[in-house]
Amino acid sequence: MKATEQIPTWLPGVEANPQPSPYADLIRMAQSSGREHWQIWNLFAFRPEVTAHLASFTEGVMRSPAPISAGLRELIAAYTSWTNECHFCWRSHAAVAAEMLGSEDLVHSVLVDLEASPLPEAEKALLRFARSMTKDLPQMTEQDIAELRICGWNDEAIYYTIMVVALFNFYNRWVTASGVHSVSDEAHRLHGKRLALSGYEPKNRIAGIQTSGM
Repeated sequence: MKATEQIPTWLPGVEANPQPSPYADLIRMAQSSGREHWQIWNLFAFRPEVTAHLASFTEGVMRSPAPISAGLRELIAAYTSWTNECHFCWRSHAAVAAEMLGSEDLVHSVLVDLEASPLPEAEKALLRFARSMTKDLPQMTEQDIAELRICGWNDEAIYYTIMVVALFNFYNRWVTASGVHSVSDEAHRLHGKRLALSGYEPKNRIAGIQTSGM
């Protein structure tokens, strides 16, 4: 599939009006090479004066030093998105998590059946918390936090978990309601590899493409 053959989003007025920004550059680079691109870039490119802050916040949440690894944070993002049935986001971040954790099979097993997966029990607890926060937020209590502490997680780790889950509940709704579509498995793997290497700041992603040619 070529980039020009991608199914449009539900917001043609947004998709057709990228403003000058690194995200507009990413779209042009993908289109000029005939590759599929992540349509979330169109949402970022439409109002870059606003979304630049979102990109920086996402970089901080997902890549800044924390008690939980960047790979585990990507897995939490994928699991939250799977719980919300956001196909674009779970496929995108499953690809990043697989790249960072070194195993597509592990990521797939977590999404399909968390309890039967080989993920360590303490990490399963974070994902159970992510599911509760996504599906049963009004029923959550301080006991949910206490159970994570019993598993060995300190408050900073829990803080980062909450930020990842909250952020991706936002992304899932932003993406799904805008009609952003998944791309091919190959394109998700390629973009996942780039994101794992370069992070969420678009200028770094452009530099990574120019350096590696991916």
